[in-house]
Amino acid sequence: SFSSLSFATVELPGFYYDSEKNRYFRLLPGHNNCNPLTKESIQYKAMESKRLRLLEEEEKQKKRTARPGLNSSMLLHKRQLGLLSSTSYCRLVHELKVNCMQRRKIEIHSPDSSITGTNNFKIIVADVACERIFTVNDVEHGGCKYGIISLSSLGQESLTVEMYDNLYFTNRKVNSVCWASLTHPDSHRSVFPLTLWSTLCLMGIAETPGCASLLPASLFSNSNPGDQPGMLCSFKISTAWSCAWCLNPQADNSFSTGLTRRVLVTNVVTGHRQTFGTNSDVLAQQFATQSPVLYNGCRSGEIFSIDVRQRSRKGQGWKAARLFHDSAVTSVRLLQAEHYLMAADMAGEIKLWDLRTTRCVKQYEGHHNEYAVLPLHVNEEEGLLTAVGQDCYTRLWSLHDAHLLRTIPSPHPAAKDTIPSVVVSSRLGGSRGVPGLLMAVKQDLYHFSYN
Repeated sequence: SFSSLSFATVELPGFYYDSEKNRYFRLLPGHNNCNPLTKESIQYKAMESKRLRLLEEEEKQKKRTARPGLNSSMLLHKRQLGLLSSTSYCRLVHELKVNCMQRRKIEIHSPDSSITGTNNFKIIVADVACERIFTVNDVEHGGCKYGIISLSSLGQESLTVEMYDNLYFTNRKVNSVCWASLTHPDSHRSVFPLTLWSTLCLMGIAETPGCASLLPASLFSNSNPGDQPGMLCSFKISTAWSCAWCLNPQADNSFSTGLTRRVLVTNVVTGHRQTFGTNSDVLAQQFATQSPVLYNGCRSGEIFSIDVRQRSRKGQGWKAARLFHDSAVTSVRLLQAEHYLMAADMAGEIKLWDLRTTRCVKQYEGHHNEYAVLPLHVNEEEGLLTAVGQDCYTRLWSLHDAHLLRTIPSPHPAAKDTIPSVVVSSRLGGSRGVPGLLMAVKQDLYHFSYN
């Protein structure tokens, strides 16, 4: 009969089909209090339902595997039979461990109890040894403040967090942060102490100048404030999007800032600056270590490199390697051999480029992005690529074959201002640390260990 026929649901302009009630409901545009049925609210409800379902599955602590038949006993058996090389065995073991990671909330302590857990995490960045995490936290009046988390006590029940108010910059938004290595007269007990510099600017107000600053990490210690060096340098710049520090000795003590339609390379000791004009805003940067070459990702989708030994030139003749994405590039990461470059864009595409042939050799599917500047985290020792999407899911892929290993839901409902910031390392807490993932979201810090 006619009533027994099944029809596929179709998109009707201005209407929403509820599969549970098997009927259409009228939609009203935008957000309103009269009719809660808007496209945004429906999408949010579906996403939140999926997130809660995945969290429930994770709570069951089931031993999931990345692919059928992958388990520790099978891998060991194949290794003993000579069917797996040591490299393949280590890679597959890491995949297995990633899928067995369990989330544990870390209790945050601070010398100043009044600031503990009162501000949302915005950015967390680890130093080279992964002993300390630099944090940027949003504050209620619209500015940001800094802090440092010590990971030396990671094996215990809690981490020690030292947070101090941002003494130098107020009412500014931090766009980018990186660790720097600099020899400074005020430094002691270390030949090359780790210091910090961060690029700050007011988003959305092009006329307001941005600001770059170099801060000593010792500023965040518990020692006598009179013994602490102040800000090492600070200068105003145009709207800044990205920053990077150079570790190559041929451009020692130099850092770059990605600005609106130009790149600025500055030597913090001599004050010498080089300016390179571009056709687009520079949203992502990274220096090579084997040569003084800077890689830049632009809003236009172009990726290009600059040899900073050359003098500034007009035009585009100074560009070396050039690659192109179809959308704004939000992150660039060189692999250790520096023959390959990983790049992500605002279309959610993640590509691995061979710099020798300028061809894309791998794509990593599943990342979600539409407009945010989101970083990539490459860990070659563990064979992992990690990225947090605009949908607030943290995804881990196998570097080797681009297989999606794990999708981790956020412990908090997804929102524009609650996108998690993560750190992935083989040695969380230093040389004797453990491999794992740290996730900062809202006021909470979580540890995913696959030790």
